[in-house]
Amino acid sequence: MQQILFFFQKFKYLLFFLFLEFIALTFIFNNLNFHKSKFVNSANSITGRVYTMLANSSEYFKLKTLNEQLSQENTRLKNLLAHNKLFSTEDSIAIDTTKYYQKYYYTQAKIIKNSYSKSFNFLTIDGGKNQGIEKEMAVINSKGILGITDQTQKNYTRVQSILNKNSRINARLKNSNYFGTLSWNGKDYRTVQLSDIPRQAPLKIGDTIETDGKSTIFPEGILIGTISKVNTGNTADNEVDIKLFNDMSNLRYIYVIKSLHKEEIQSLENTLNE
Repeated sequence: MQQILFFFQKFKYLLFFLFLEFIALTFIFNNLNFHKSKFVNSANSITGRVYTMLANSSEYFKLKTLNEQLSQENTRLKNLLAHNKLFSTEDSIAIDTTKYYQKYYYTQAKIIKNSYSKSFNFLTIDGGKNQGIEKEMAVINSKGILGITDQTQKNYTRVQSILNKNSRINARLKNSNYFGTLSWNGKDYRTVQLSDIPRQAPLKIGDTIETDGKSTIFPEGILIGTISKVNTGNTADNEVDIKLFNDMSNLRYIYVIKSLHKEEIQSLENTLNE
């Protein structure tokens, strides 16, 4: 108590001055519209900035939820497109003029484990048999192909990555329809190889490579990458390097594609081979 009294005694003139300043400013802001307006505008500006910062912070922490919602919506739209025989590519929508029945069904999932630096790489996703995912289904994202489902459990699935030396996928040149076999030599995770291309195929750096739809796994027109290197000479295998559209070291949300006509096609092909 004595210290408080000593404080007021020591700074009484300064405190009295501040008290008078407060009264003077109160009269100014209450009686002069200009000053009052400036004060209110300044206060509103500061409040607005605070609210903006809070809103931005809130949106940042909600990004995970928003991404999941967008992924779910994309899955729904892809299934609607597939149901109406529309398949969306990077820059166009191709219409199948055959009977209007659905060929493919899309299931959303997330990658929970990813390897890309080994010779035989796999992905693990948080969807399995309970979500309708089976062995030998296509796995893609918005940028292109990722791999093929390899082993499934109730709620999880292992995916053989395209960065796996056992991977073999049919692929074609988008601008000419010449096709070959997509594989990986185990060297650069950003680059895969396309081989067994006909010698007469026109190969140019920058040409887009996509799935050709001749398998029962991948739909036609799923993007893969662009030609980054053409080997000199017209060799028998005619191999070229393909720079992937996907960054295989940075993956999260994916789609698993089920071919609804796979068994029918395989049954027919097995009959023809007998």
